Amino acid sequence: MRVVFMGTPEFSVLPLEHLVLNQYQVAAVYTQPDRLAGRGRSLVSSLVKKAAEGLGLPVVQPAGFKKEEAVAELAGFKPDVIVVAAFGKILPQSVLDIPAYGCINIHPSLLPGYRGAAPVAAAILGGDEFTGVSIMLLDAGMDTGPVLAQAQIPVSALDTAGSLGARLSLISAQLLLEVLPSWVRGERTPRPQNNAEATYCGTITKEEGEIDWRLPAVDIWRRVRAFQPWPGCYTRWQGKQMKIIGAVPLPGEKNAETGRVVALQKGEAGFGVSAGEGVLGVLKVQLEGKRSMSAGEFLRGQQKLVGTILPSG
Repeated sequence: MRVVFMGTPEFSVLPLEHLVLNQYQVAAVYTQPDRLAGRGRSLVSSLVKKAAEGLGLPVVQPAGFKKEEAVAELAGFKPDVIVVAAFGKILPQSVLDIPAYGCINIHPSLLPGYRGAAPVAAAILGGDEFTGVSIMLLDAGMDTGPVLAQAQIPVSALDTAGSLGARLSLISAQLLLEVLPSWVRGERTPRPQNNAEATYCGTITKEEGEIDWRLPAVDIWRRVRAFQPWPGCYTRWQGKQMKIIGAVPLPGEKNAETGRVVALQKGEAGFGVSAGEGVLGVLKVQLEGKRSMSAGEFLRGQQKLVGTILPSG
């Protein structure tokens, strides 16, 4: 079976590696073009490109598939199936029509829930107890194609988007190896999604990371986890950005002005911040230009912090 693989972020690496390790013939790996990043604004390759190069696979980085030449180049690899995992572009019908067994997409949610760009973060933001992976056939819509298989896993109270995404990546790689051969043998019947039950999640922006202390502490806690590692949740202290890397919601009624930093009795959290409902116990922080540290260590060096009011985004 000749496979063309399409993916870009870390989530996509394990499915690619599992295909190669299980002797699938990966004719080419498609990924997003290199991007300018970092303070030096140097070109950075996607993690999938780095993995593909390490595996000795040819890499293609098209700007898109609007040009006939790009579609013709893809067709030239003669794929039996195209496997897509967080590639980052919607494929036109001209691409969907190329492989005999269609384009199979790995989506990290239990469709039709959380169609869209950030389903892992959305599951944490929603306070979901469970999430999962769907392997589906691509059609012209946004994650609307029929589902071939799904796998469900619990969401831990300690999960961040990074840790949850890593677990979903492994599950998706294992499920893909079950689905591909059975689909080609005609042993799986695609199940149409119920569009009436669909929910959607958009792309997360950097600005969404700024904390609004008027929200309930539970909601802020979920945002801290959902936006880790990117874009991070942050507030401001003495004119500098202060990232809240770890936190926990503390029960109890609001007992101070929203955004006010409060001292806590000895415990896991170094200090608290009064929220719209309850108090957010802060576990770990990183002040702009400094290393990350426990909130207790940070407080020892910033003794004026307690009693101040942090701004709301």
